[in-house]
Amino acid sequence: MNLYREVLDNIPTAAIVVDKNMKVRYTNRAFRECFRAIRSKGTLKETTGCTSDEVCGKGVRCAYCAIRSLFSDAVRNDGRAFRKLIVRGGEGDISFRIRVTPLGKLYLGIVDDAYETEIAREMYSAQDIQQRLLPPARSSAATHYSFMYIPCREIGGDLPDVYEVNGETMGLLADVSGKGISAGMLSAFVKAGWDRAEPSPSKALRGLNAKFQELNLDERSYVTAVAVRVDNARREIVYSVAGHNAPMLLKSALGIDEIVMHSPPISNWIPDFAYEDRVIGYAEGDILALITDGVTESKNAAGEQFGLERVEEVLSRSENAERFIERLKAALKEFCGTFEDDITAVAFDL
Repeated sequence: MNLYREVLDNIPTAAIVVDKNMKVRYTNRAFRECFRAIRSKGTLKETTGCTSDEVCGKGVRCAYCAIRSLFSDAVRNDGRAFRKLIVRGGEGDISFRIRVTPLGKLYLGIVDDAYETEIAREMYSAQDIQQRLLPPARSSAATHYSFMYIPCREIGGDLPDVYEVNGETMGLLADVSGKGISAGMLSAFVKAGWDRAEPSPSKALRGLNAKFQELNLDERSYVTAVAVRVDNARREIVYSVAGHNAPMLLKSALGIDEIVMHSPPISNWIPDFAYEDRVIGYAEGDILALITDGVTESKNAAGEQFGLERVEEVLSRSENAERFIERLKAALKEFCGTFEDDITAVAFDL
């Protein structure tokens, strides 16, 4: 018997055994993880993660318990029943299918997609964590900003950040290689490895590059980034770039300047590259925009890229950072519909 239990506890399929009195006689590890159970057997409440304060089987909510109803159907129907259930919670809606078959005088419930359900739960948790890495939606910095972040998958590889150092607004826009979960993990590394206390964009990039070397990743992994500091007293933008091929754009009364700085990304390609700061002036009312290449390289159904010219056209008719982000998002959705890369942009009112 212990051998059978050990086998059942190490299969990805979730299993539960219930008697005709609605007492749970056994749950395997996959079931307990899927339902966040506090016990391996006992009442349905104890083994399915129910949060009701009422006594199991006696409360008002018990009449609406989908799992209790499922096994009640099995008791009345020669031990067989099937149902698709949806659990709603803070992590999002999780759906799964339970099939019940007779097991002597007991009833065996098998969750067909328990493994996929657990992956979905973990994905919701990862999405929540990544959302917490983003800057606040409402600007509280000395320089007003607005941004958009649209991951092409559940987890994205772009990282926008805005914060203050010594009363001056700092901006970071990073784009890591790859997509999905691996890219999300690398973007979390950037967030953790970035020195927010360093006022020099280039020194912060050098520090991140040094920490990247410690990961000892292969040449397929890298991070492109652009970092800026808005010096309101001098009306200057101090900036540094690490391989970020989507440029900064500065809208002024004279038009739009494209600011490009050639340098390698954060990677193992040139480990000791000395990133440097550069300075560009601005006038009151200018708009500074940082974009990832996902914006310019987004394609429509015909394979045509959105391109830098369309970004500049949107910026040229935008009165402020917020309107630029709103119009850029609308223009991209109209042009592409769906995205094959993460779409991120940050804009500052200077």
